[in-house]
Amino acid sequence: MAENKILDLEERIGKGRASRRGRGVDELGEAAPLLESKGADELTEKVIFINRTAKVVKGGRRFHFSALVIVGDKNGRVGIGFGKAGEVSDAIKKGGEIARRNMVRIALRDRTIPHEVYSRYDGAEILMKPASPGTGVIAGKTPRAVIELAGIKDVLSKSLGSNNPVNLAKATLEALKKLRLREEIYQARGKEIKKPQEPQPTAQAGQDQNTEAGK
Repeated sequence: MAENKILDLEERIGKGRASRRGRGVDELGEAAPLLESKGADELTEKVIFINRTAKVVKGGRRFHFSALVIVGDKNGRVGIGFGKAGEVSDAIKKGGEIARRNMVRIALRDRTIPHEVYSRYDGAEILMKPASPGTGVIAGKTPRAVIELAGIKDVLSKSLGSNNPVNLAKATLEALKKLRLREEIYQARGKEIKKPQEPQPTAQAGQDQNTEAGK
């Protein structure tokens, strides 16, 4: 299914090559469909941005494509890849391979993140906060792809800077990499987590019980 969508996208781009003249760069990120596929290794792949560049040479124009691909297992592992090639399908393939090589483990707390986190990459900024069960993923197109493939079901996020898809995706991944569980922090500091003590009955409560028994 994803291959058919890629072929349709290549045909659409090919038809527009002759009609669009005088432009050095043509961004297709907004018009490109969100392609999603699942491989045999249980990893889900999403294409969230495709860009086309044109170089003017003596014989005409040469086109190159770049694709931003997100890969994750929806269970705490996610990666980002940015592939470049002369064809759309090759760029997506390279991006997927790069994303698989650069996958990282994310610390999760049930269905949400363990704490609030902020990250910045170049001009892109993102703020993420834990959310109660049933909230869902409150995020834009690019952060949503990274968050969902990481396996997060409930989270609140807000983009505070540039909306460049590449920088925003990297800022989202950097924010997820900053997450730490309480057990990890205590272990790194060489401390043990104290278990909450059960409340003990006070002297006043004991006197009230004796009074009731006397009645």
